[in-house]
Amino acid sequence: MLNLTPWNQGKKLAIQRKDDNPFALLQREMNDVFNNFFRGDLASWGNGGEVSHYMPRIDIADGEKEVRISAELPGMDEKDVQVSVTQDSVTLSGEKKTEKENHGKNCYHTEISYGSFKRVIPLPEGVDTNKAEATFKKGVLNVVLPKTPQAQSVEKKLTIKAE
Repeated sequence: MLNLTPWNQGKKLAIQRKDDNPFALLQREMNDVFNNFFRGDLASWGNGGEVSHYMPRIDIADGEKEVRISAELPGMDEKDVQVSVTQDSVTLSGEKKTEKENHGKNCYHTEISYGSFKRVIPLPEGVDTNKAEATFKKGVLNVVLPKTPQAQSVEKKLTIKAE
């Protein structure tokens, strides 16, 4: 029975579909990379009025005494952003609406775009969510979550053994 299968007779079949061309595959993957980039970031604010999802860039720093979260939200105001905190996560959400009108001598042009986002950030144990604070300045949201005294003192030094 094994001798009936072409791949076991010592011969390789040269079957290649059009989609198996390595250059076509590379081009398709590069197109996907660019499409995902523009769909998820830059083009999401100016896509001609479609509702889109925007994922703001965030930085998270887990320090000795606190956890700091910074989110870049260019063109937004604090009234457009909501921050909610639970014992194990921080949720950042918001919506941006932009309307542009251009009146010319023989021209009238209007663009309306909407974008929304929601990011849920898990928190480590020992964060005092009752003392959490959020500030917004020049398009940057900063959330500071202090750690409890117990969490600040829970550092264990490990002895490194040579083998």
